[in-house]
Amino acid sequence: MGKIVRAVNKNLTIRMFAIDSTDMVQKAADTHKTTPVATAALGRAITAASMMGVMMKNENDKLTFQIKSAGPIKGIVAVAYESGQVKAYPLNPDVEIPLKENGKLDVAGAVGSGKLTLIKDFGLKEPYIGQTDLVTGEIAEDLAAYYAYSEQQPSAVALGVLVDKDYSIKAAGGFIVQLMPDAPDEDIDRLEDNLRDISSVSHLIDEGKTPEDIVNIVLAGLDPIINDTLEVEYKCDCSKDRLEQALISVGLKDLEEILEEDKETELQCHFCNKKYKFTEQDLKNIVMELKAQQEGKLIQ
Repeated sequence: MGKIVRAVNKNLTIRMFAIDSTDMVQKAADTHKTTPVATAALGRAITAASMMGVMMKNENDKLTFQIKSAGPIKGIVAVAYESGQVKAYPLNPDVEIPLKENGKLDVAGAVGSGKLTLIKDFGLKEPYIGQTDLVTGEIAEDLAAYYAYSEQQPSAVALGVLVDKDYSIKAAGGFIVQLMPDAPDEDIDRLEDNLRDISSVSHLIDEGKTPEDIVNIVLAGLDPIINDTLEVEYKCDCSKDRLEQALISVGLKDLEEILEEDKETELQCHFCNKKYKFTEQDLKNIVMELKAQQEGKLIQ
């Protein structure tokens, strides 16, 4: 499990979200068997998506955090909910590139140039879609740029994943701080001073700092108030019914070909790698249902 805290300053001119996502990133790394640099990139996306998930208001709201890039990781997809629950996968979990000159994992090199897309599904007819070019490939800076350009929301974003020598996750977490429209200059100046003093959010967590501690560090001198604390987790909510909908989407003609040539098929969930087998009878039932729907539309 991970932990997110939501906080504001006393003047209500700044809001903040902070997370310890260490266990969540470990579970994702175990699930996808990622290399260290892929783990770092995926973990940053998971950390960001979970915080953005709890920014939404309604139980069924869903956020998709998507990176499509030219780097060797090719892309990352993370899906989060209002509860902070998140699932994710990298397009290429086997990225191997040299470390940076300072000995750190080269996340920007793994991600490369590309686009960050945020899809917010509030259960309305059309979801909200925002998009921006990746500015660094480091993900935190890219998300800050997204907020600035797509949502006109001044934000500071920090995301970090510390991978140990045995590839386990020593620490992972992050924070998002956002200014309200009426934030006075003195609050902004103090916040900027505080942020300048923070070198690495993952190292803070590795030192034993909690999300509450991180809030107090970032909002020092600004009278921080913790609104609430949430337990969050990395968890896939796939099912055979959901995969069946994906199978239906290929269309009646292709399903009939699969039924005729292969008799059965197997689909794998990208988020958790679980496999679902569809037998010959399963396929026959789906084909019959699609035909009945088509005939019903013709009759109408």
